[in-house]
Amino acid sequence: MLLCVGAAAASAGLHASDLRRGPLPALAEDFADVTAEVEITSDPRLTRPRISGDHIAPTALLFDADATRVTQADGTVLATRTPVLVIVDARSRKTDAGSWRSAPRESGGQGHLPTGVPWETGGHLRTGVPRESGGPGHLPTGAAREAGVRSLWLSLLPSTRLRVAARVVPALSDGEDIAAVLRVRGSAPPEVVGGPSGPQRFAGRLREGLRGATDGLDADARALLPGLVVGDTSRVTPELDEAFKATDLTHLLAVSGGNLVIVLALFIGPPGLAQRAERRGLAARLGVPLRATALLGGALTLAFVVVCRPDPSVLRAAACGSVALLAIATGRRRSLIPALAAAVLVLVLYDPWLSRSHGFLLSVLATGALLTLAPRWSAALRRRRVPPRVAEALAAAAAAQALCAPVVAVLSARVSLVAVPCNLLAEFAVTPATVLGFATLATAPLAMPVAKVLAWWASWPAGWIAGIARTGAAQPGGGVDWPDTWAGALLLALVTAACVTAGRRLLRHPLPSGAAAVLLLLFVVQPPPLTRVITGWPPPGWRFAVCDVGQGDASVLAVGDGSAVVVDAGPDPVLADRCLSTLGVTRIPLVVLTHFHADHVAGLPGVLRGRSVGAIETTGFEEPPDQAEFVRREARARHIPLTRAVAGERRSVGRLDWRVLWPPPDPVPPPDGPNDASVTLLVRSAGLRLLLLGDLEPPAQRALARSRAAGGLDGVDVLKVAHHGSAYQDPELIRRAAPRFALISVGGDNPYGHPAPSTVAALRAGGAAVLRTDEDGDLAVTGGGEGLGVARH
Repeated sequence: MLLCVGAAAASAGLHASDLRRGPLPALAEDFADVTAEVEITSDPRLTRPRISGDHIAPTALLFDADATRVTQADGTVLATRTPVLVIVDARSRKTDAGSWRSAPRESGGQGHLPTGVPWETGGHLRTGVPRESGGPGHLPTGAAREAGVRSLWLSLLPSTRLRVAARVVPALSDGEDIAAVLRVRGSAPPEVVGGPSGPQRFAGRLREGLRGATDGLDADARALLPGLVVGDTSRVTPELDEAFKATDLTHLLAVSGGNLVIVLALFIGPPGLAQRAERRGLAARLGVPLRATALLGGALTLAFVVVCRPDPSVLRAAACGSVALLAIATGRRRSLIPALAAAVLVLVLYDPWLSRSHGFLLSVLATGALLTLAPRWSAALRRRRVPPRVAEALAAAAAAQALCAPVVAVLSARVSLVAVPCNLLAEFAVTPATVLGFATLATAPLAMPVAKVLAWWASWPAGWIAGIARTGAAQPGGGVDWPDTWAGALLLALVTAACVTAGRRLLRHPLPSGAAAVLLLLFVVQPPPLTRVITGWPPPGWRFAVCDVGQGDASVLAVGDGSAVVVDAGPDPVLADRCLSTLGVTRIPLVVLTHFHADHVAGLPGVLRGRSVGAIETTGFEEPPDQAEFVRREARARHIPLTRAVAGERRSVGRLDWRVLWPPPDPVPPPDGPNDASVTLLVRSAGLRLLLLGDLEPPAQRALARSRAAGGLDGVDVLKVAHHGSAYQDPELIRRAAPRFALISVGGDNPYGHPAPSTVAALRAGGAAVLRTDEDGDLAVTGGGEGLGVARH
């Protein structure tokens, strides 16, 4: 123990001194501009998109590297060997603006929207020209060039040497395993001064072949298979990633010991039989001697690390596998727990920063749970007549969740209640997906047609896993919030221990056990009829709802029988999906996106998830262009027709009918920006009149008041206030509308000061009752006439 402590202290000291040595720490303090030569040590990756106000903050590309040569502004050249993080902002200084896209529409024509299934090609909503791939609104030249440059950066392999012009800045916090950050700006392609090594080129060809073989699959399988096999998550969408996090299935996207176990088991057979005459596996069938089998297994493990990249879970799995192979080669019996302990010790001594890695900690805890708790729990379940295979799978999932949940709670501030069943259901598909995925990986460089067939077979279990993740994440009670501190982790550990103790006693009594399981199931699923009885939400006979989606807009117009028209999708797919689920919406005849700002459209995947959608209608002003392309891409992926709204259009569905008041077909002058091109609706619902203004600002509001549609603005019942209640409102329009209720969709503590006190005061002065989602939560309009009211949730 003393020897290990001393070795760990010496190793940590040596690694820390490496970070302080060389010129980069001093240059970072001065934020100096340098030209540096770096050697890439990880795969380039993109940051996740992040909503910032009404737009999506641009993603950055980053990778780990070793700086080997630094040239300062005065020409001084310094040699070094220092780990750095390189962040590339591959954007042009000037971006292309969006443009107005008009299409011939039947102005003022009558149409009826049927409730239920998506419409056919001849449906009334397709009076406009659908937007097709490559048609008007395709990526502008500047954006296409940026995409091309970014793809060049993303294609770089580890061990490639680059020359970059960058600004040196300090690391974000102390204790990082890098000496500095190199920020590279501009739209230039990478300047390569040395190609990757032979093994990395070979690994790159394998990974590229796997991506090529999965190109023709559906979106989920195309994203998941590279992640399951080699940990390549570049195609995993933020929506799918969130679903895996909500169900604690993210370990499947990070290559783990399970992958290496499958590979080694195919080669050496079951480890318990490896030293016996009846040993199995490919090596035994080929007649390879025992020690040669161990050596070839070691080479296979090394290749596995190179192809899958040395992430913490991969290193832990490789170290454990190496200990097992050493035991086979020397003829000594192995014990799994000492093997795990030895692997952890060696890795932490080699790289002390692994001790700060949550991924490494979760990997070790999960493996320890499988070696210690799972066998005991499996035996206990078998004693209660649970089938052996089911008992083993259930015990493994429960044991891993019990030990890992406190750490996951620190990372996500949430405890998943669906993690165990989701992991249990996904487990049966992991092995076939992984085996077929590795077969695809090995076959692609040699015979791509065969690889595509193998990938198609693998897509079935991969699709099953994605479906499990999405279904689990969609459950209203699938998780509970939890303190994201280590004190909260300790509390969760105590709660878990208490639940395990109570569960052991409860299992002896079938009736209470069944009752507890039913109550847990009802809490997780939260069926709308039961939820309505308990919480009163949604209120009976609701007409219009404004969802609390943070700083954004998402509104719902009730049609009846689980059907509704959705106006805007908010900034967050999870929040949009949750709101529609609690309202019991399963069919959407029409989604209206008033304009393309991210706080109105970024949540579209959550609106579309698991629901029948007839069409999507948008404004004709396609700015920002990247968000317009995002909407087209989502519509194409789900084969949903995309149309444009223009003033004069009339539609009806069920008890709803509405008229588009804005924008006009060819506005003169063109709108100043996306806000002034917002689709504005005057809606009638069984005598109730609602005015939805999108994000219209005073110029467009005044133009609307002067238009032929102005007669419908007087005396509405409900006003969805424009632009989150900002100060930019036309007082005359507020006086004309004179709403009884004014609803404001706004995020708490937003940096814009929404809603403006002047706007709230003007609405109240006109006699309106003002409600806002940041204070009142979800809002639902009920009743009519004298009984008109707004419920809160």
